[in-house]
Amino acid sequence: MSEQDMSGPDMELGSGIAAFEARDFTTAARLLGPLADAGNPEAQYRMAIVMQNGLGTVRNELQSFGYMKAAAEAGLGLAQHGLGFMYMQGECVDQDPKKAIAWFEKAAEQGLQGAMTTIGMMYREGNGVARDEEKAREWFRKAGFDEV
Repeated sequence: MSEQDMSGPDMELGSGIAAFEARDFTTAARLLGPLADAGNPEAQYRMAIVMQNGLGTVRNELQSFGYMKAAAEAGLGLAQHGLGFMYMQGECVDQDPKKAIAWFEKAAEQGLQGAMTTIGMMYREGNGVARDEEKAREWFRKAGFDEV
């Protein structure tokens, strides 16, 4: 491999993700921040978590929401799920259960079991949707649970 193949955005993304997973958030933020600003959804998703929780950097809810929304709109399922939670919990944005379920549904369309389960819970509890036990069970079945 040439020296050029060993550097650049792909290498920085891989190193940033590795640092994030190793909980070295200061290094992760240093490596992923510029990539997130350049529009990389994987970097945006992780930087949203870093900024939301002030991990290795100053907490910034507005920037966290911006990164999460950008990554979700780019089609990253984990970010769609994360944005759904932001809206459901009112974290970094005003609480809006209807927007939450819409983002969870986008993530569920990509096969994210956690999103399917959350939608089931929202129907079971009547959170942002009309309470509907049958729809709740349907979502739990989609998520792979036989009896809930």
